[in-house]
Amino acid sequence: MKTELDSLATALYVKTDDLLKDSPELAPWRPAVGIAPQLSDAELVTLAMMQAMLGFTSEARWLRHARAHLRHLFPYLPKQPGYNKRLRKAADLIRHLTRTLARDTTLWTDDVWVVDSTPVECGRSRETVKRSDLAGWAQYGYCASHSRYFWGLRLHLVCTLHGLPVTYALTGAKADERETLLNMLAIEPQLIHERPGQTLIGDKNYFGREFERQLAELHIQLLRPRRKGEAERPGSHLFKPLRQIIESVNETFKGQLDLERHRGRTPGGVAVRVLQRILALTAAIWHNDHTGQPIMRALTAYDH
Repeated sequence: MKTELDSLATALYVKTDDLLKDSPELAPWRPAVGIAPQLSDAELVTLAMMQAMLGFTSEARWLRHARAHLRHLFPYLPKQPGYNKRLRKAADLIRHLTRTLARDTTLWTDDVWVVDSTPVECGRSRETVKRSDLAGWAQYGYCASHSRYFWGLRLHLVCTLHGLPVTYALTGAKADERETLLNMLAIEPQLIHERPGQTLIGDKNYFGREFERQLAELHIQLLRPRRKGEAERPGSHLFKPLRQIIESVNETFKGQLDLERHRGRTPGGVAVRVLQRILALTAAIWHNDHTGQPIMRALTAYDH
């Protein structure tokens, strides 16, 4: 829907431009003396969001498409090497903007979160694994939902019941999900301080007395299905329908946002491509929230 996508792009551009005017230190560093870029940072971020939204995994193909169809939004478009370089430098801006958008929704204060991790595959051939710049970060891991091993990373995501990303982390494929979650909460303690008595929904991998004790100290109630040999757990009758939400969010990343075809070849390249997709999902929810559209149709409204 071109009209709705144009509306989202315009709203995101204005929001980003206002953010950079209020906090110019968020802009990627560039020399004080030199030629100012013809594509502003606000336009760059908007362009990156639209790339993820429209499912272009190839930057060269995306820029060709933009030159043919989006000149009314972007009078100047860089070449692929310049776009790639500027996008990687804008990773911190994209991260900050994503949080700003999330906070600017009625969903930010939801008292129920869902947590899960999903594979971010980075290579399949043995030669790729041996020669990749991602070696040392990317690892071999197992994806239970697809019953297969993969080489790459894991995206750990905490979101609201409407799929709004709250916090996230990229780790090696073998990283313990429980330890990663606790580290994510420790890095941003204000997330918990703002929400005493938060409820967290996870799968069977989020288990253990010590793990649950540490969550309880943070005043977080964990809901998860019982493991084999365990007694029935509180809230188990609520788990199945609520659990489907995180599966839906993961499917959005993998399907509509092509997370598994990110094409990143370096740590910085993979990170910013994942951030692009999180920004796209957050921006769609933010825009729908502000325009009174159904939140759960966040991405389907902007398909081709």
